[in-house]
Amino acid sequence: MSASEQPKELLTPPQQIEALSLVRSAVEIWVANEVRITPPASSSLNRIQIAAFVTLTLQGRLRGCIGSLGPREPLGATLVDCAISAACRDSRFSPVTKAELAQACFEVSTLTPLRLVAGPQHIVVGRDGVLVEIGGRRGLLLPQVATRYGWDRETFLDHACVKAGFEAGDWRRGARLWTFQAQVFSEADPAA
Repeated sequence: MSASEQPKELLTPPQQIEALSLVRSAVEIWVANEVRITPPASSSLNRIQIAAFVTLTLQGRLRGCIGSLGPREPLGATLVDCAISAACRDSRFSPVTKAELAQACFEVSTLTPLRLVAGPQHIVVGRDGVLVEIGGRRGLLLPQVATRYGWDRETFLDHACVKAGFEAGDWRRGARLWTFQAQVFSEADPAA
């Protein structure tokens, strides 16, 4: 991904480490005590406002993923909320248990603003995430999902439709298509 395609506010490697530590701590403390932590006042994440998603995997399988599409609060607070929600409030999964946390892996995706595109030809698999909107309902998939599963553009859009509760292919019938890019880093990434 070129510099022009990266999110506006890139996190430095130390900020990435801080973000990953924060999401893990938020979930560990929530699961143990149901207490929502507050990012330290000195955190550089408090000076960044950007949309983000937190993904939790267990043994390489999705265990939860929740995010925000727009910055409503500083990144540190967004990450805490998204981490707790991904671990304990993703309707697709039961809440994460304390025993599972030892083997859990957290991934953070910071997002560029959504950009409405004129058609699917403007979506670049491997660079873009997609949001399909039909009648006010939306389905979103992060850029790394298509790459992870080896999907082409049409399959990516089909899965975004299914995630929104539509039939695969419904994006061809007047859907609004949005793209965004993401800076993605995880505990499994040796660079983080």
